[in-house]
Amino acid sequence: MSRTTFAVALAAGLLLRAAALSSAGTGDLTVFKIWMFNAAREPIGGLYGVGGSPPERRILEFAGAEAPVDYPPLSLYELGVAGRLYRLWSHRRFPNTTALNVFVKLPSVAAEAALVWLLFGSVRVRSGDAAARWTAATYWLNPAAIITISALGYVDALYVLPAAAAIVAAVSGYRALAGGLIAAAVLTKAQAIFIVPAVAIAVWPNLVPAAVGAATATVAIVLPVVLAGAFVNMAQALSRLAQHDMLSANACNLWWIIGYLVRAKASMHDLGAWTAFTMPTRILGISRMIEIGYPNPRLVGIALTSTAAAWALWTARRARDLSLVAALAAFLVHAYATLSAQVHENHLFAAVPLLVLASGGRREFRSIAIAVSAIVALNLNMFYGFGNGVGYALPRGITIVDATVVLAVVNCAALWRHARTFRLACSTADALRPASAPAFPPTPADRTGS
Repeated sequence: MSRTTFAVALAAGLLLRAAALSSAGTGDLTVFKIWMFNAAREPIGGLYGVGGSPPERRILEFAGAEAPVDYPPLSLYELGVAGRLYRLWSHRRFPNTTALNVFVKLPSVAAEAALVWLLFGSVRVRSGDAAARWTAATYWLNPAAIITISALGYVDALYVLPAAAAIVAAVSGYRALAGGLIAAAVLTKAQAIFIVPAVAIAVWPNLVPAAVGAATATVAIVLPVVLAGAFVNMAQALSRLAQHDMLSANACNLWWIIGYLVRAKASMHDLGAWTAFTMPTRILGISRMIEIGYPNPRLVGIALTSTAAAWALWTARRARDLSLVAALAAFLVHAYATLSAQVHENHLFAAVPLLVLASGGRREFRSIAIAVSAIVALNLNMFYGFGNGVGYALPRGITIVDATVVLAVVNCAALWRHARTFRLACSTADALRPASAPAFPPTPADRTGS
């Protein structure tokens, strides 16, 4: 890709994001507005609730809407900064207008811009300018990224940035920095926990510096919550993430297929087979599955995800190459988003930038990156279009059987293809040697190997 084409791609991606920022997004954007409003007005620690027996679960309010906090504190800090900027811009009025839609998405778009710089720089020192431009442009123009972040307003980019940076730091020898960055990612959004093993593989066996970095970052981020007397309240809030009573929260994965089949089977007697198997499917409760005699989907999902993760970690146990470590992280995310119960529609997004990073150095991952990007974009579009009030969702009846179920089948097949591609890449002798390329950023000349 030439410099001119690259510049045009960057400009086009910026324009597309600017056009999408005013969208009202999904219901999650309303929740982020509530957190943003309150985080701009008071210390973060108190947002979870303070003390109490049982621990207080505080309900925050803004513009007639209510929501508790169930994200880690670093995401609240970042939304709080955006909230203070919006208060300043609106002369302390904080109106719930289109401008607020823009401001609440700005931290995530800023994280995306930093992610593009990270992708470009880390690939450039290993594979050259052409590959770096392709990698950066592939993410910046990716429909999955634009729909997820700018149109629908999810905040996943806020944790993907430090997680990807942790991988780059780990393979470059900055182990303490890698530990701090991956801790920051987990304390931004809990799903980053699935990327932690990839960072551990990259720093193995020198885990101590990474552990020290992680502990330091954790203390710095969580200390204000502890000082506010809200640590137990925060722990309770985060534990609720694992208690949602949803087999699949609009995620086109294995459990969406199972929920569809269970509903269709139960409806055949009253509606007939054709109607039962062609009507739109919807979220099925885990408690309902257990109630009618099926095994606990949570436990089955944990077993499936753990098995896939264990296989991937063993397969990549000697990998130190940036592309392979990024591919490992992407596979762990993909396995979780496809095989676990309670997955939400946006949780697969993190695999997209990680696969783009992997494909910057190893072309065999490009087809997987394209497939996963398409799955993420279609999954979100079929449920939400381009945001509330915008529309343009693909009709789910276009495939006779609910198109989201068809996409879920495609996603399961993509995970299988992802596993085969990953195994083949790890089996090559060259892929298992430590990378000889210079670090990004450059390693100080007097740095020790610790």
